[in-house]
Amino acid sequence: MQNHLDTNRANWDDRASAHAARNGLGYQVQRYVDDPEFLSEVVRFDRDRLGDITGLRTVHLQCHIGTDTLSLARLGARVTGLDFSPAALAEARALVADTGDQVDFVESDLYSALSVLEPAGFDLVYTGIGALCWLPSIERWAAVVAGLLAPGGRLFIREGHPILWTMDERLADDLHLRFPYFEQDAPLEWDDDSSYVETDRPITATKTFEWNHGLGEIVTALLDAGLALTMLIEHDSVPWEALPGQMLRRADGEYALDARAGVAPLSYTIQAVKPLH
Repeated sequence: MQNHLDTNRANWDDRASAHAARNGLGYQVQRYVDDPEFLSEVVRFDRDRLGDITGLRTVHLQCHIGTDTLSLARLGARVTGLDFSPAALAEARALVADTGDQVDFVESDLYSALSVLEPAGFDLVYTGIGALCWLPSIERWAAVVAGLLAPGGRLFIREGHPILWTMDERLADDLHLRFPYFEQDAPLEWDDDSSYVETDRPITATKTFEWNHGLGEIVTALLDAGLALTMLIEHDSVPWEALPGQMLRRADGEYALDARAGVAPLSYTIQAVKPLH
């Protein structure tokens, strides 16, 4: 398993500089420097569902280069971002140094978060799109989330739907379910020099390992960790072109199925609360 972690970290280390380019590619990070009120599309999509987060002690797990992280800070939260990639965190720190947003960043893999962050120290645990597929055990993830939350605190996550992760994006003639829906011991192995956003160079650390987790498995893991589910919404869109050639881009930047509109959920939002007692 350590080999999987090291391989994935090398891939994200390599992606970091490409995603943080200031030339309009990658995550288009110059927008955050130029406009102090600009929010990431991911955070903006769920802004009403997030509600007022002013002053909330917040940790953004698997924060990458920090665009969602600083967006939460711009909504008034007191935010710490956590990620296992030192290169990504270097880009995140450079970005907030330029924008002036007050965000702390901590290096750790997800499962070790409780050794570097205060247990029960957060009012809000946030996770964005494309995070859970890098974790082999959803039960261990849920236990970490529950351990970080203060009584009365909540988890808020938007993710790609596990039915989307079963689809083979390389087949553009129709939707093709090819990969496991449920969590497997053995990961899927990929070798790809491209990323999910446009970059000015190919990725050189091309190999990755990923795991899917069924929606029922995710919800059950949260319940077993002692959290109470307060929101579960499935969406017909995602914030990137997950299935090239089969999607339309909406005015809000989200991508939805074209010919097969409404056939499958593509993402979901979950909120779960840690009881006060």
